[in-house]
Amino acid sequence: MKARRLASITPFQVMALLARARQLESEGRRIVHMEIGEPDFDTPAPITAAGVAALQAGQTHYTPALGLPALRQAIAEDYRRRFGVEISAQRIVITPGASGALQLLSAALVDPGSRVLMSDPGYPCNPNFVRLFGGEPVAVPVTGRPHYQLDAESVTRHWSSATVAALIASPSNPTGSVLPRAQMAALLGAVRERGGALVVDEIYQNLYYEGRPYTALELGDDVFVINSFSKYFGMTGWRLGWLVAPADFIQPLDALAQNLFLAAPTVAQYAALAAFEPGTQTVLEQRREEFRRRRDYLLPALRELGFGIDGHPAGAFYLYADCSAFTDDSYTFCQQLLETAGVAVTPGSDFGTQAAQRHLRFAYTTSLAQLRLGVQRLRDYLQCQ
Repeated sequence: MKARRLASITPFQVMALLARARQLESEGRRIVHMEIGEPDFDTPAPITAAGVAALQAGQTHYTPALGLPALRQAIAEDYRRRFGVEISAQRIVITPGASGALQLLSAALVDPGSRVLMSDPGYPCNPNFVRLFGGEPVAVPVTGRPHYQLDAESVTRHWSSATVAALIASPSNPTGSVLPRAQMAALLGAVRERGGALVVDEIYQNLYYEGRPYTALELGDDVFVINSFSKYFGMTGWRLGWLVAPADFIQPLDALAQNLFLAAPTVAQYAALAAFEPGTQTVLEQRREEFRRRRDYLLPALRELGFGIDGHPAGAFYLYADCSAFTDDSYTFCQQLLETAGVAVTPGSDFGTQAAQRHLRFAYTTSLAQLRLGVQRLRDYLQCQ
């Protein structure tokens, strides 16, 4: 017998599109990929070299469940250097990707029947982590006016006696939106007033293009913050992330980690120590600037073609575009773009139900030359319709 929860866990529609794109490529077609939320850059060489050195030195045994002490300390020092925030390394938990952190937090905060507020559109795995532990995800419809984000007003409107937490991502997938610091503080205040927890996903934090980013940890010691080595650091396949939690949660999180995954990958943790070295940081900042250039090309180009994009997406590497000028079925439209124009993008239905059939997500995780080719193909396709 299959568990009943499996009926509510649905696959990403984009994976079927990706499989078809790969098939077309095997047949000789050239596909422009704007569907994948993964940096096209390889892991920086110093990080890879540190991983190789760790293997050669025999660093292949378990670390403590909370993570390699040196890496926890390096992350704490990075918060101090970047944001001027003093975070004890003892509050940092190293996890197998940000997904491991979300799993830990769901286990720590959610009981059967508990409700967790989150935005719609939003990262599609978030509701499933809540469901996995018997909770009820509450998808709050948000729009691009102003920020595609939960705010204090929406928390007040949707909170109930069963609500235990609010979860946001800033910058966001799929919209690239950032919740301004003042609104984040107001959101935290609304959650505090109700005795709940605020969980902030900051995995795109350093992929920010409008001034200096901030961390929700600046607002208090009671915020749960998730981050990752995948996006900014280019370590997607290394499966490494971290969680910063209030001090009184660390012991139970340690016990949960021991039982759920024992420890994050050892070699990846040693490799990640090199992520904070000055030479690596120089490479990563150069890549961030390249992502900015791509955004600054693609954003006006898509608008010129007739796609609607609210606001000025300030982070991550996504644009969430209204395609209602061309279709009322974004998935079918994605199929047509792939088959006819050779352009792969993600349908809005992968990110929720709020106006999903009239939205697409474009990822600028490919070269500027490829983006230009993709835009030209889109232009040619739309002119023929």
